[in-house]
Amino acid sequence: MSKREAFLESASKENAEDFLRFIELHKDKTEPFDVEEVVQEMPRDQRETLWGRLGSLLQDVLLESPPERWEENRVEDMQEEPAAADPKHVMAVVDGVTLVATVSLKILQEGDTYRALLEVTHRLHDVLVSLPVSEAPLQLHIHTLCEAWWKKGLQEKETFGRTAFHISLQKSFISKKPSAEIQRVWSLHGVLSTLDYTSEDNKQIIDLLLQCFHRPIYIRNDDGKRFLVFLFSWNVDFIWVIHGTIKNQLEFYNKTMATHIAEIYFRAWKKASGESLEKIESSCIQDLMQSAILLNRASPLHAKIRQIMSYFHSRKGCQSVDKMLYNLYKPILWKALSVPNFEVRANAALLFTEAFPVHDPDQSTENIDENIQKQLDAVMGLLDDPHPTVRCNATLGVCKILAKCWELLPPTIITDFLKKLVTELAVDTSSPDVRCSVFKCLTIVLDNALSHPVLEKLLPTVKYSLHDNSEKVRAAFLDMLIKVKAVRAAKFWDVCNMDHLLTRLAIDSHSVSKRIVDLLFKSFFPVNESEKEWCCRCITLIQMNPMAARKFYQYAHNHTAPTNIIKLMLAIRRVLNSCLQVDCDQSDINDGNKENSMAESVTLGKDMAVVSGLLEVLVILWKSVRKALNQNKEAQKYTLAKFGNVIAKYFQAFEDDRAVVPLIELATFMPPAAVPTFSCGVLSRLRRMDSGAVPAQYCQLLDCICSWGQAADILELITDWLSESLPKQGDKATGGRKVRIHETMDAKPDLALTYLEYLLSHAWTREKVLALGQNPLKLLHTVLGNWRSVLYTRLSSATEDPKCPSVETALKAFMFHNRLGAHLQHNFPEGRYYLISLEQVAAWISDRVLPFLAKCTSDDSEDSEKSQPLAAQITESFLSASRDVLLVGLGDETFKGQVLHLCSLILVSGTGYSYIPAVLPILKEAVNSYAPEDNNQAEENEEDATTVILAVVANIFQKIIELLAQRLRKEPEEGKLLCQSAVPALADFLQVAQTWDRAPLSGVFSTLFAVIIVEKTHLLHKITHPEEVITPKTVEDMPPLSSILLSVILKSPSVTRSFLAEVGSSLESEAISSLTELAAILHVLAVIKNSGQSKASLKNAAVSVQQQLHKHTVGSADSRDLQRVIYQSSVTTLSDILRV
Repeated sequence: MSKREAFLESASKENAEDFLRFIELHKDKTEPFDVEEVVQEMPRDQRETLWGRLGSLLQDVLLESPPERWEENRVEDMQEEPAAADPKHVMAVVDGVTLVATVSLKILQEGDTYRALLEVTHRLHDVLVSLPVSEAPLQLHIHTLCEAWWKKGLQEKETFGRTAFHISLQKSFISKKPSAEIQRVWSLHGVLSTLDYTSEDNKQIIDLLLQCFHRPIYIRNDDGKRFLVFLFSWNVDFIWVIHGTIKNQLEFYNKTMATHIAEIYFRAWKKASGESLEKIESSCIQDLMQSAILLNRASPLHAKIRQIMSYFHSRKGCQSVDKMLYNLYKPILWKALSVPNFEVRANAALLFTEAFPVHDPDQSTENIDENIQKQLDAVMGLLDDPHPTVRCNATLGVCKILAKCWELLPPTIITDFLKKLVTELAVDTSSPDVRCSVFKCLTIVLDNALSHPVLEKLLPTVKYSLHDNSEKVRAAFLDMLIKVKAVRAAKFWDVCNMDHLLTRLAIDSHSVSKRIVDLLFKSFFPVNESEKEWCCRCITLIQMNPMAARKFYQYAHNHTAPTNIIKLMLAIRRVLNSCLQVDCDQSDINDGNKENSMAESVTLGKDMAVVSGLLEVLVILWKSVRKALNQNKEAQKYTLAKFGNVIAKYFQAFEDDRAVVPLIELATFMPPAAVPTFSCGVLSRLRRMDSGAVPAQYCQLLDCICSWGQAADILELITDWLSESLPKQGDKATGGRKVRIHETMDAKPDLALTYLEYLLSHAWTREKVLALGQNPLKLLHTVLGNWRSVLYTRLSSATEDPKCPSVETALKAFMFHNRLGAHLQHNFPEGRYYLISLEQVAAWISDRVLPFLAKCTSDDSEDSEKSQPLAAQITESFLSASRDVLLVGLGDETFKGQVLHLCSLILVSGTGYSYIPAVLPILKEAVNSYAPEDNNQAEENEEDATTVILAVVANIFQKIIELLAQRLRKEPEEGKLLCQSAVPALADFLQVAQTWDRAPLSGVFSTLFAVIIVEKTHLLHKITHPEEVITPKTVEDMPPLSSILLSVILKSPSVTRSFLAEVGSSLESEAISSLTELAAILHVLAVIKNSGQSKASLKNAAVSVQQQLHKHTVGSADSRDLQRVIYQSSVTTLSDILRV
């Protein structure tokens, strides 16, 4: 029996195993058996027999095990339960039949009868529709068969093509490599011509087609783009649906995606014809034009639509595009240019100038010229528009027109436009935006080389724009000058004098200065010239404007390599060496012919102003390449060696005050051995400094000490001075120390604290100090703490002891004790030694200081007048330090408890109300140290530390509100000032408190609600005439405390929502019972309504009031009865709120 006959015989249920073996042989590349060859060699009738037998085989196996049951059978098989048929066997048979059918389809010839093959394909198609997801390989094979049937164009191709297209669409969305599936979708796009757009059966496919416009892969892929373009031509009614889908998604696309979308629209328009073309133009392109004109410029959609329209405008020059733009713009653009709304005019101006000229190419030349002249007149009119935004857009448009159409425009038109821009709009005093726009947009004109001769004559007239009072105008002017220089339109110094540029460089901001340096860099640092020339230019710059020179070299490292900066530094060194006295040993200084030649060619004599300027530049340059030198140790070593052998000579030769400052700064970059005389005297100079020294006298010396690793010496000096200045009982702290000071000199505690302040205030010096370890710092901390004794002595003493240190010094020492403790706790977090120290200070204040605050109310003696301000300063200083400790997260539960306890004691002291602005930040930081989630598991545990702390915070806040109310009653003017000073801290605290929606912090809003309602109710009770019942409109119409509290609440939407939630909660708990209280609540809600805040929460609160208000219906016949008037006013107010 031949292979053909054996294969034919195997195509039956009885011989299914043989059939599967043949299929395996076909798949095995090492076997010679090929199904395609076998089927191709079969006679026509034998092939038909084969297809018939395959159909019977397929029918038999599918009857035993339909595809719907394959998944069930597989589960049963896993559970080792007997199944009706092995699903693997059935799937293998179906896969084999699919293979033979696909091969048969390939070799099918014209005139062949394929009814049996059609039946087989139908059955496989039914299998494909009902296949489980897990059978992806089999699905792919049947899918391929259906696709091939469609492409072959055989009977019932529509059914198979639709299925293949539908599956390809679905797979393109979920495939990890969708490009192949998108290519397949495109190859099947013809299937759509057989589908009815209006049929419900195709609704699922239509939804998938619209999803394609949501998929970036379709929009970016070439085949995907072709497919999306084709969809515009599928059905006229589908175009508007596509356009709506794109517009809904457009705002979420980036610029690249928007460009792809624009290309799709353009290609769809270009390929369309007839009704589809009209629909695309009217429903899509013209709609985009309308949106570009009417949308608010802040809308995220506006920028994307403008980008699409710009794509169409960029295709101008083609007759069909020009005609389309002319026809579509004609009914909308010209009206938009003259409407009252300035934003519409501004948008229209942008579109108009970008699309210029908007003309019909089919018109005669005379008509086109006349039309363009009208458009030019319209553009000129836009430059005179009353609104600056329109003038800005018109300026941009004019510059684009000039750059694009310079050769086509008459010279008079060009001159008129440029004069309008340069002589009028560039000095438009009414709007800096317009002035800025002129200079930004002139850079567009400069791109056209034909504009250079005209602009070269006009631009000098705007030279004073460099000194414009608007920074952005100055920046734009300089950007234009940089462009002038880049395109060589003119010499920039002819446009703006060099002296003006340097003057502005010396005094202007970073943004402007960096542009001036960019403009001048090659003039004063010509990298292609010799180092000698660099130095000459540097000296010239210093002589012209020393401050500008310093600024210039601050930015120089942004424009050249660190190597060139170091070369310039060494060149400056050689010039400075030439200034040294003649009797110096020059062999130690100039160590090379090159250096000697430089010294001879560039000499400064005794011009100390230039020498000082060079030293300043040297320091600036060194700072700019410090990081690069640290990364290149060899270069660093070489540079240090070069300057190390001359810096001591510089100190001897350059004694001018201005030169000494940069020399000291330069010394900080060197090891101390390079300047032995100077380095040995730095500490002595610091010791001999007067107590009133200004920072310029000591800051550089302190930097030197720290950079040389001698921070321990200055710290010891500070500690010695502070300890020696204390009364004798403070000496015990330092009695066993070894003192290294050999000079007899009085202690200077003020200067010691000044040094300490500098060291702790700058990150670099603070890092050096804290790196010394705990021992010296702990000693200093202890000494600073001992100064509390001086404060207490001053508090309790009636007379001043002239031998005792000043109060100001003691207060400063007290402040630094707290501040240093915070630094040390952060730097040495092991244990809580420094927190304990701060807690001891809190206890000291409560025991020793607070009694003096209480005295001032009970005792009016002269002693209390002196001690009370000091006690207040001590208290405020500690509260500020405690707030900082909590702010940086150093405070634990014990510390928080101690500080909050102190806050409570302060508030109940005689003048406790004056500390409210200082206490509120502490409450805020205490709450902020917890997250609301921290307390989830501890809600039921009342003794939990978090709950206790927050409960204390809520209680203190209640006391604060009571004190504010009390002060407003007793001293209204003073109370208002106190409330105003507390507003910022109160707003910060409420912003943190509103994140907690449960006890104990929910009590904060209960307190606010209660005090506002009580105050307003009290006011309503005092009303005697019905005419006085007036609903407030703003917070100013409320009582004093309520006005301030509501103004704080309404600053934040989230705080307002929390307050309104408390209103609703109080009403639901029936805590509010009287009509007057309900009226008070409605007055508060009316104020909130007029502020426009939290409309949903406001309505919820109003509904709660409504449920209570109906209980208080007043039925009195007397329309002037006070309760009736309040009730009617409340109903009216409630109605207004509910209508929001």
